[in-house]
Amino acid sequence: MSPRPKIGLELTTILEAASDLANQYGMQEVTLANLAKKLNIRPPSLYNHFDGLPGLRKKLAIYGLEKLYEDLTMSAIGISGTEALLSLSKAYINFARKYPGLYEATLMAPDPEEVEVQEAGGKIVHLVVLVLQSFQLEGDLALHAVRGLRSILHGFAALEQTGGFKMTLDLDESVEIVITAFIRGMKEL
Repeated sequence: MSPRPKIGLELTTILEAASDLANQYGMQEVTLANLAKKLNIRPPSLYNHFDGLPGLRKKLAIYGLEKLYEDLTMSAIGISGTEALLSLSKAYINFARKYPGLYEATLMAPDPEEVEVQEAGGKIVHLVVLVLQSFQLEGDLALHAVRGLRSILHGFAALEQTGGFKMTLDLDESVEIVITAFIRGMKEL
């Protein structure tokens, strides 16, 4: 018996299901067929929401970036300086831990130059630049610092996800030590 389509399926519901697939099985398993099966619909019904697999990946990347932005924003509300940057960094790592597939989706949009993807990622950059202002970093210097911070956090998240940290040292303590060293370096700029 073939699945029956659900009337009025919302894009958010589809993206949540795609995120679940990605988190559970990895982005390679986020296909139109697998998503349709999870939603109990026929694959052609998905074309009402996006243009094939590239469209799905773009929407999922934007969804992930927006969710990451929300988590980062919540982590920095009401605090500033070192405390804010440490909190934001921990939120980034925790996002990658909690949503490994969705995090992967944020890195592999079919066209990162796409305006919607740029806008979603740009909000995160703007947030981090705001946090960095308490260190008197502005303009290009602030953007270089954002790149450095992202490199540290992504490297840490990627190594953790692939089992690259085998020592029994506390991972959260490692994050705090590395970000504290980064902050000290920024203060010397």
